[in-house]
Amino acid sequence: MASNKMSGSLNHAMIDGAEAKAAQAVVDHFGEPGYGDITKVYIGQNYAGYTEENQETWRILYDRQMDYLADHASNVYLSGARSINLVRDHIPYLEGPKSVNIFLQRLTGWQSRAVPGYLPAKAFFACLARREFPTTIVIRPKESIDYLPEPDIFHDVFGHVPLHADPTFADFLQTYGKAALLTNDPVHTERLARLFWFTVEFGLIREDGQVKLYGSGLISSPGESRHALQSNEVDRRPFDLETVCAMSFEIDHYQPILYVLESFDQLRDAMNSYAERLLNEAPAAATV
Repeated sequence: MASNKMSGSLNHAMIDGAEAKAAQAVVDHFGEPGYGDITKVYIGQNYAGYTEENQETWRILYDRQMDYLADHASNVYLSGARSINLVRDHIPYLEGPKSVNIFLQRLTGWQSRAVPGYLPAKAFFACLARREFPTTIVIRPKESIDYLPEPDIFHDVFGHVPLHADPTFADFLQTYGKAALLTNDPVHTERLARLFWFTVEFGLIREDGQVKLYGSGLISSPGESRHALQSNEVDRRPFDLETVCAMSFEIDHYQPILYVLESFDQLRDAMNSYAERLLNEAPAAATV
């Protein structure tokens, strides 16, 4: 799942140090007595901290990807990008009257919320359960424009957030967060991580007779987006919940196996089924 890590090489001028330190303390102790308020991990975007080079990096990435995605991304993703007014001209605002959150609130009730860095799994799930997506606000340096191991705002907002404008996907993601909060079983935690990886991050979908991209790791990566659809080395398999949850993955190379949805309804319904299973198991686990 998305880790929201921040690299020391990134420009942190848009992060208030004192605010980030206080939020990080909540992150580090989340779930302990007195540290259960997930909203305290959120920080401001400090938009004035972005440099012109940061803005140029956004424009370069946007142009390079949107030219390809126009024909190869899910129609749901493209519609969502238009609906939240995602544009090339500037790094997205998360606050104020021009923010993507204004549009998301009207469409599905989701919000994209800035965080200081890495969130542990339970904190991440708690955000999703509230229809709030933890968002990295730094952007990759221009010299690393082709690859960055950690998420940045291009990955998180360009890659993830347009799908949050779709009611079906929005429901799936919230149910995922709620279900993940139900269990402390490491087996289920691992299964849910695999489900997130092969859908939210690296998912494919069949639309209009073509296989298209929707996972944010594909949407936001010039290299991997093309590899996923064009390489003969990729095994594109039909989506099946149990198969996906049993499939391990590695993060340090292009993905050799990807799963293809027939619709986002299929993903939502599979998640609802899994959540019901976890709910039925939770009372028994609590008595152990």
